[in-house]
Amino acid sequence: MRDLLICISGPSGVGKGTLVKALTREDENLVLSVSCTTRPPRKGETNGVEYFFLSREEFERGIEEGDFIEYDEHFGNYYGTLRSYVEGQLALHRSVILEIDVVGSLAVKKKMDNVITVFIAPPSAEALESRLTGRGSESEEQLAMRRARTEYEYAKSKEYDYIVVNDDLGRALGELRALIQKEKTI
Repeated sequence: MRDLLICISGPSGVGKGTLVKALTREDENLVLSVSCTTRPPRKGETNGVEYFFLSREEFERGIEEGDFIEYDEHFGNYYGTLRSYVEGQLALHRSVILEIDVVGSLAVKKKMDNVITVFIAPPSAEALESRLTGRGSESEEQLAMRRARTEYEYAKSKEYDYIVVNDDLGRALGELRALIQKEKTI
């Protein structure tokens, strides 16, 4: 079986985090990469767990030094994946999930080997809107930016290896689990 780099993307609020947490709980050889960001932590987030929270200066130094396999700036903040973290996990024969945006996923697919890309889609625009507003973590302005970003993400989803609709958590999780197993044996 081969070790994979699994890029999972989709609109904010689609349930990527819930699916990824379930996958990594089931399989100790499947780990979530901890991304870096310059955005401030949300309530309940811990540095080194959900993200590595860096200053803008620290992040830009990492860009200059080639520390990231991908990075992007959106919503006024940088987001990126540390090369050292990913390569360290792969060296331990673990598959690594990158829960990242579409720009990052497509960049990783071009730069790295053994990459699969999975776009998580909501069952409908209405369901996504309900999830976004229901979590109550963003201002109306931030929600408007996320809505606009969603159109771009959907357009890029055609470049992904797989699209999984998260209409039922158990079904979507089963589909993800099956496609990862299939890809590991190719």
